[in-house]
Amino acid sequence: MQDEETHTWWQQVTGEAFLGPLKGKRLEAPDWEEVTFRLWKQEQPGSLVLQAVKKYQDDYATPEWEINILKRPTVTPVSVGDRMKPKDLVIGVKLGNSAKAYPLSSILAHNPVVDALGASPVVLVAGPDGKTIRCFSRKIEGQTLDLFLKPSSNPLSFIDSQTGSEWDFSGKAVRGPLSGKTLERIPLLKDFWFDWKLYNPQTQIFLPGKLLPGRTNPH
Repeated sequence: MQDEETHTWWQQVTGEAFLGPLKGKRLEAPDWEEVTFRLWKQEQPGSLVLQAVKKYQDDYATPEWEINILKRPTVTPVSVGDRMKPKDLVIGVKLGNSAKAYPLSSILAHNPVVDALGASPVVLVAGPDGKTIRCFSRKIEGQTLDLFLKPSSNPLSFIDSQTGSEWDFSGKAVRGPLSGKTLERIPLLKDFWFDWKLYNPQTQIFLPGKLLPGRTNPH
């Protein structure tokens, strides 16, 4: 990205300036989430919607933009024996010096994914729309929770085996001993595998039953 005021160039993922008068500076990232509009409306019924500006319509991406991007080759080298393809979608999570890539397909297949990132117990959950992913700390009030999907729940909910409390997709306990408590939200990034490992070369890869160092053990 380039700003109009100083013509400095900024890296899209990290927000760091790499060329121009502000080189070395870093933009502050606000809390954000990639979420379907249906789910957003359910959770934020009073939300405003950003409308397209007609005179700039030709500058907006076309509906086929994502499909066309997937067809383009990547410019980063592909590791021999890499388990994932460069444009496989992953959910990247980073806490301190620990980073891990969770293949989107694995999260959808094993919802929720209960894991640990370094010394931090985490859980990744897929929403009822099958597209929105959230990550939470599993630690609350001094105990670590193991969460499981409540069968046939509508709206989608999860049960922890320690207290039997029921949690909704926002991370809030809606029933049980921990009712009213909320799990801490952990930032994540939905990204292509080639891009995530470029900025996190020591990342691990999550696979059911395996923890793989992304750079040193691609198998």
